[in-house]
Amino acid sequence: MDAKVVWQDSMTFDGSAGTSEQTGLSIRLDAHPKVGGDDSGFRPLELMAIGLVGCTAMDVISVLRKKRQEITAFEVKTHIEQAADHPHVFTQIEIEYVLTGRGIQESAVERAIELSSETYCPAQAMLAKVAPMNLKYTIVEAE
Repeated sequence: MDAKVVWQDSMTFDGSAGTSEQTGLSIRLDAHPKVGGDDSGFRPLELMAIGLVGCTAMDVISVLRKKRQEITAFEVKTHIEQAADHPHVFTQIEIEYVLTGRGIQESAVERAIELSSETYCPAQAMLAKVAPMNLKYTIVEAE
């Protein structure tokens, strides 16, 4: 994997990942005004949090689709505590999977989350080494 950022001005950077196997898309990064930014893009740690929930969400929905679960809506949220002092590392991570559908089997959801956590999601595997991670889920029956 290759990635880079290119400075635009003040604290604004455009980031991209681009090899023949990567998307080549770009994303804007910036900082809070109190440190010289103007809030025109994501902060780097926000992208780490999005990467975490995106990684596990793709795993879980893939497994549930293979298990023929009828999912009509799916959301994965995280709340991450950070150290008060620099470098503000992650100290506690909670991931919540919210699934809506018809007749979703709780055992299928638990297995999909387990597979993501223990086998498939590299973001989850890396971050679990630095901060305790709590996983929970909510199943909502669709009307």
